[in-house]
Amino acid sequence: MEQLLGFAVPGVPYGCAYAVFAVGLVLTYQTTGVFNVGYGAQAYVSAFIFAWLVDDHAWPTWAAFVCAVVIVGPGLGLALDRFLFRRIPSSNTTAKIVTGLSLLVGIPALLPVVFGNQNLVGAPSIVFNPDTVYFHLGADVPVNGIYLSAVLLTVVMLVVLVLLLRTTRLGLEMRAAVESPRLLELEGVNARRVTATAWAVCGLMAGLAGVLLAPTEVTVQAQDYVTLMVAAIAAAAIAALRSMPVAAVVAVLIGVLSLTAQGYLPTSSFWYSAALPAFPFLVLVGALLFVPGLRHLDEATDPLSSVDPPPPPPVAGVRGREVDRLVRTVFFALLFAAVVSMLTWMPPTWETVLNQGMAYSVVFLSVTLLTGTAGQLSLAQATLAGIAAFTAGQLANHLGLDFLVGGAVGAVAASVVAGVLALASLRLRGLGLALMTLAAALLFDVAIFPAQAVSGGTGGITLEPRWLPLDLFAPNGHAYFLVVLLVLVLCAGGVALVQRGTVGRFLAAMRGSELGAAGIGVNLPWQRVLAFALSGALAGVGGALLAIQQTVIAPGEFNYQLSLAFVVIVVTTGVGTVEGAIQAGIGLVVVQQLMQYAPQRLQGLTFVLFALGALAYAAHPEGVVELEKRRWTERAERVLARRHRAPATPAVTGRP
Repeated sequence: MEQLLGFAVPGVPYGCAYAVFAVGLVLTYQTTGVFNVGYGAQAYVSAFIFAWLVDDHAWPTWAAFVCAVVIVGPGLGLALDRFLFRRIPSSNTTAKIVTGLSLLVGIPALLPVVFGNQNLVGAPSIVFNPDTVYFHLGADVPVNGIYLSAVLLTVVMLVVLVLLLRTTRLGLEMRAAVESPRLLELEGVNARRVTATAWAVCGLMAGLAGVLLAPTEVTVQAQDYVTLMVAAIAAAAIAALRSMPVAAVVAVLIGVLSLTAQGYLPTSSFWYSAALPAFPFLVLVGALLFVPGLRHLDEATDPLSSVDPPPPPPVAGVRGREVDRLVRTVFFALLFAAVVSMLTWMPPTWETVLNQGMAYSVVFLSVTLLTGTAGQLSLAQATLAGIAAFTAGQLANHLGLDFLVGGAVGAVAASVVAGVLALASLRLRGLGLALMTLAAALLFDVAIFPAQAVSGGTGGITLEPRWLPLDLFAPNGHAYFLVVLLVLVLCAGGVALVQRGTVGRFLAAMRGSELGAAGIGVNLPWQRVLAFALSGALAGVGGALLAIQQTVIAPGEFNYQLSLAFVVIVVTTGVGTVEGAIQAGIGLVVVQQLMQYAPQRLQGLTFVLFALGALAYAAHPEGVVELEKRRWTERAERVLARRHRAPATPAVTGRP
């Protein structure tokens, strides 16, 4: 018993941090209708500022807590409501998820730009002295201030929130605002004020969770708050995003069981290295599969949600004949100039950059097909790319198989994994589907990709020229350029054909309304599996191309963070078009390369810039790049229209 307590008690602070976070997620969903996947970024902001004030500026703990949790937490929540989530229609789940992803990607990258690259040590405990042992459980299990602070704050927070929602008029108004803010306005209640209050309270909860976790870690890092987010999501999912007490209890159990198992399992075993880190993700997968309430999260409850206008069509399909002819002429001229430049005078550095951009474009086409065409959101596309890359590398390493052939086999493997993931998620949609793919990506990151048999361990797999039929490692890179250009053209043409064909029409109908598509006879399960399988194959082809250029395939090259960033980047340029995916790939590497010439403090702005563009998705789901193309096309058409309407100059005639 003493040993069990010795392993379990250290898990209490983690469990309490998970509990505060899980309760905050449930509260946010119950009072705003938003499952905020960017909640971890909010918690990280408060923890970062708290540790920064204490470590770098020697603020008292209480003052730093007030600033980071009581001021910054609610302030950030109010800002998110005022400038982002308030503008999203209640029925647009995809826009809510994309906005949260933008926050999760952009905020951790923005903080080093604002505050500099900080190496912040774990912050002190909030209420009680962390170095003081107040009592013992049994004979040898000390309970210090970190444990007492976590338990006290968690219990007080939970009691206050339950009383707020169940016994006050404000709590009733918060829940009513989720059902329909428009109808609440008809009752004479300021729905915006109610929603803003809910966001402020949720921001306070995020800040509290972040500061509770900070003392348990050696340094304050964004990665820890993603782990916190996943464990909290799992607990909130078990509670079906409805019961805050259930979410809190499950979260504490996850923290305690994780630390307890860590104490009993041998450190050299598979269970310790792979299964234990995957425990929160396995809980999340189990909740998504077996908790019935999660299957109906995206059902619109607002009876007035249908008044929101549909998104505009792509500009390429509606521009006039003259403008279209001009655009096509300019495009082919630029393409010819780009090919000639790559084969003649292009500097090696930029040739490498643009080659990588085309490989990324192939991966991004998978996002276009799955999200832009079929309306299904996957957060595991980088994982699928990694599956193909590691498959090709292992086939080359053990069987001597040509890497391009192995890449094709890897693309098939990625397609199969994507299809299996779709089959496992047939009862899920929208938010549930996104969480399932995120859990799958995290499972691969912590349990599968690090395995020696899969990736060669931390050192990765090194490619050798003998595995390739062409001299793709030549210094000038011309052979690789021709191969990746050919593959990109074939993949882009294939996606365009799918979009214009019968399958594309079925997928577009499913994106518009699954109920309506089923009503006209579309086989929804088959179409979803097909869309996932095709997108997985595209991601796999792109992953193999990236592996060839990088020459070393390491687990960190295909982690879940890249999957999140991929969605954000493609949404910025235009998720519904083939050219949007190509622009996303080229734009990503060009911006990254240009940032290399900027001061070191600004080099992390690449993902911040794309995240800012993706934040406009709610208002402009076609993407900000597509929006600007539409504006310039309309201007060009107005100029041409004025030219055609200009009256002819009358001829000058002399008088007799």
